[in-house]
Amino acid sequence: MENLTGPVVPAEAHEELRQALLVLAGKWKLEILWLLYHRTHRFGELKRAIPGISQHMLTLQLRELERAGLVTRTVYAEVPPRVEYAMTATAKALRPTIDALLAWSKEHGPAAKRHAPTSG
Repeated sequence: MENLTGPVVPAEAHEELRQALLVLAGKWKLEILWLLYHRTHRFGELKRAIPGISQHMLTLQLRELERAGLVTRTVYAEVPPRVEYAMTATAKALRPTIDALLAWSKEHGPAAKRHAPTSG
């Protein structure tokens, strides 16, 4: 089916995209996943690696990613306790998507940045 501007997106396809975006959306989630893609991190390492993120927001984002099955949280019985975060195999399956985003950024990032709205 088409309308004046092109094909109509089936409701099921739109819902699938909405579900994926709900899991991945957020100012920090993709950056957290990018860091965890390279190696396991402790909470403090993630906090230091992401400029501008608050401890509270990092905790919230990690919990959401854990609930979504994208991040594992391992607590070691040590004093002081050590907690490590790692990507799951499900999250590692995002590699082609992350690679595509990087390729897009290399090719179009400077132009997109020039036209991006400024925060204020």
